[in-house]
Amino acid sequence: MRVGRQRRKIARKAAGEVPGTLHVDPDAPRPAIHVIAFGPDACQEYGVEDPAALRDALGSAPVVWVNVDGLGSAETITRIGDVFDLHPLALEDIVHVHQRAKVEQYGKHLFIVTRMVSLAESLETEQLSLFLGEGFVLTFQEHPGDCLDSVRQRIGKGMGRIRSAPADYLAYAVLDAVIDSYFPLLEAYGERLEVLEEQVIAQPDARIIGRIHKAKRELMVLRRAAWPQREAVNALLREELDLISDTTRIYLRDCYDHVIQIIDMLETDREICSGLLDAYQSSVGNRMNEIMKVLTIIATIFIPLGFLAGLYGMNFNPEKSPLNMPELAWYWGYPAALTVMALVALSMLVFFWRKGWLGAPSPPAPGEETSDPDKE
Repeated sequence: MRVGRQRRKIARKAAGEVPGTLHVDPDAPRPAIHVIAFGPDACQEYGVEDPAALRDALGSAPVVWVNVDGLGSAETITRIGDVFDLHPLALEDIVHVHQRAKVEQYGKHLFIVTRMVSLAESLETEQLSLFLGEGFVLTFQEHPGDCLDSVRQRIGKGMGRIRSAPADYLAYAVLDAVIDSYFPLLEAYGERLEVLEEQVIAQPDARIIGRIHKAKRELMVLRRAAWPQREAVNALLREELDLISDTTRIYLRDCYDHVIQIIDMLETDREICSGLLDAYQSSVGNRMNEIMKVLTIIATIFIPLGFLAGLYGMNFNPEKSPLNMPELAWYWGYPAALTVMALVALSMLVFFWRKGWLGAPSPPAPGEETSDPDKE
């Protein structure tokens, strides 16, 4: 899989341009053609430089899988289309990699678009275009590297029924591998959301909200990739397609079930993301309330202390009148004032604690009746 690839601009045709015109991304890799020709008794793998050589590959084995990595040459793609007699509109959909997952019938060929996903530092999706014909499967990928190594290993080692099955089973195996690649990615997102949930509850900060928004955006990209997959696989199941046998439809039912599971997991993760945003706001609000409570308690305690200090800070001369603060001349006056202030502060702290404003009061013993502090 590609790591850290930058998002590139999608090549699109101009308005009113001739249908089937190919506009490739100049930065896209040059096409690399790889052929796997196999049957029950033999399997051959080799690369092809000239697309014209693919004519010899067709019919050389019961099933031929031609994979093209890279879409950087309109001439090569056009020549491959000539070999397989592909429709120009289908070739246009190959290089315009913004397609949704879909299934279309073009004469003797079945055109299937699906989207592969990978997760490195960020989520990336890639279009996989697949043509199913009589005895062959032709796939086009944007870049080298994919999630289809398990299919290649099954073909090379003769595992399962893939070597003895027709081409439509190979098309199913490719789709199944693409869809199954969503599961480990969704599990990674689930673990990431669990970590974010712990951080939101323990110590929320501004960086966490950014991670939550990033996960939510990437889950939205996954959703846009996964939802059309359901329609595409359902079309393979329900529509009358001569290239899909009844035996392969049974396997496609399992593929459809996997798509439904992926969509359910995506919806669950998206709801968790939305809940994390609400939990973050609540957690920040609760922390602010705790801070305001502490500051309010401190300010409340110092209100009577400030009153006492202000009272005895008034400039009255006790020599002029016996009513002018006679306690100022008392020997223990200052220690007594400090003691009164300390008792007032301590009394208020005890009062706040009994009200439950300064931490929770001790739980009652078993069988002991609880009392409402507001009624005391």
